[in-house]
Amino acid sequence: MNFFRRFMAGRYGSDQLNNALLLLGVALILIEWITGWNWMGVFILALLILCYFRIFSRNIQARYAENQKFLRWWGPVSVKLRNARMRFADRKTHRYYKCPQCKQRLRVPRGKGKINITCPHCHTQFVRKT
Repeated sequence: MNFFRRFMAGRYGSDQLNNALLLLGVALILIEWITGWNWMGVFILALLILCYFRIFSRNIQARYAENQKFLRWWGPVSVKLRNARMRFADRKTHRYYKCPQCKQRLRVPRGKGKINITCPHCHTQFVRKT
């Protein structure tokens, strides 16, 4: 264990981009296995080599910049996925509407009939059936 700790000293290690690349590699392995496309093995191998290159790299600033660029792209995607998961979990008890004025997403309880909804952001009022 001390050998590995000394070996990794001064190296970048793993981060969110590496985790995403490894998950992509596993997904591609499953797709290759299901479809039988043997030519994908080259891309999977290149992806895994890139992951290990990033893990063992001593150029910490460059790897950190790559990860920050990935996180700037992944942040909005992650928020949309999380919100969609929450809306799906609430689908039996709540309805989601968009304000016609400011496009703000509003959460309203189901089963109340016709209600007057007031947007808390722009104070526009509109009537919807829940």
